[in-house]
Amino acid sequence: MNLNFKLNLKEIERYDLVILLMAVALTCFGVVMVYSASSVMATKKFHDGFYFLKRQGIYALMGFAGMVLAMRIDYRQWREYAVPILLGCLLLLFLVFIPGIGGAAKGASRWIRFPGFNFQPSELAKMALIMYMAYSLDKKQEKVKFFSTGFAPYMVLLAILLAILLKQHDLGAALTMGGVAILMLFAAGTRPRYILGMVVLALPFLYFLVMNVDYRRRRILAYLNPWEDPTNTGFQIIQSWLAFGNGGIIGQGLGEGKQKMFFLPEAHTDFILSVIGEELGLIGVIVIAAMFLMLVLRGVRVALMAQDPFGRFLAFGIVTLLGIQAFVNMGVVTGLLPTKGLALPFISYGGSSLIVTLFAVGILLNVSTRMKGTP
Repeated sequence: MNLNFKLNLKEIERYDLVILLMAVALTCFGVVMVYSASSVMATKKFHDGFYFLKRQGIYALMGFAGMVLAMRIDYRQWREYAVPILLGCLLLLFLVFIPGIGGAAKGASRWIRFPGFNFQPSELAKMALIMYMAYSLDKKQEKVKFFSTGFAPYMVLLAILLAILLKQHDLGAALTMGGVAILMLFAAGTRPRYILGMVVLALPFLYFLVMNVDYRRRRILAYLNPWEDPTNTGFQIIQSWLAFGNGGIIGQGLGEGKQKMFFLPEAHTDFILSVIGEELGLIGVIVIAAMFLMLVLRGVRVALMAQDPFGRFLAFGIVTLLGIQAFVNMGVVTGLLPTKGLALPFISYGGSSLIVTLFAVGILLNVSTRMKGTP
């Protein structure tokens, strides 16, 4: 695999500049908003208002380095590494359960501990699944239309991955991974009746997972009527609504939000869009949503114009992952969807998510250099 970090202006023009610009702008904006949303809490907890800013800045630099590296690697080379990467991610997912290696927080075991940094393998596993499915769907071609060869094997793999994620109490990552896999199969030509049948069979199991786990059941009830328990299960979404309401059309001004001052839980992570809504108003939220929409649409264009099936499936999987995560996060913070711990890509605080996301964008950008009609 040829590794080369050097990029000149003429080479940059070969990439989809809209995707590149959106990724860089959203990441830089995210670093600013992480500081705005976390400085008060960081001062009280760590006696350093720049604590999260410094860490997110380092993650962003690491992510940009990974993006540039991925931009320089011919995406077709990932074919031969798809299976080893998937197997490696399965191993990492199991490592979180080993005492002394795995880390737990709020009852969930999702992290591998490193000095000064916790890595979340599920973020990398999403990308590994996309790579493997792109590789496998490219190999199977028309066989994907048959149940035994083109649908059942992926369901077995997906069941294994989802079982591990559910053991980690990470329903959000499991649903995201399942959604990406199903949409990739649909795009590859899998018969809709197979997908519909699988969804129907999965609904009772999903109901069981939600309604038989106390904290998940309470989240659903809070989603249906948060005012029934405004100081407990409904507290977070009510504070989020207050943030959006305070922001109005043009916002209170950058750094001037009040809900982040120990009212809104997870203000710098899952609910950072609420802080954006309070400080930059409806206009700021619309701009962010438009940037994500533009990135997704350009990503779909790259997928449709890719020179080969592997590139098409790889690009489609990446842009689907970004789109689902952004849509779900925005739906959660506005109360359109039940509360679920999914980060807003590029913007929410978190090293694993940001680094893997930017690396994935780098791969997408490399695919954009080899679209139909390009030399």
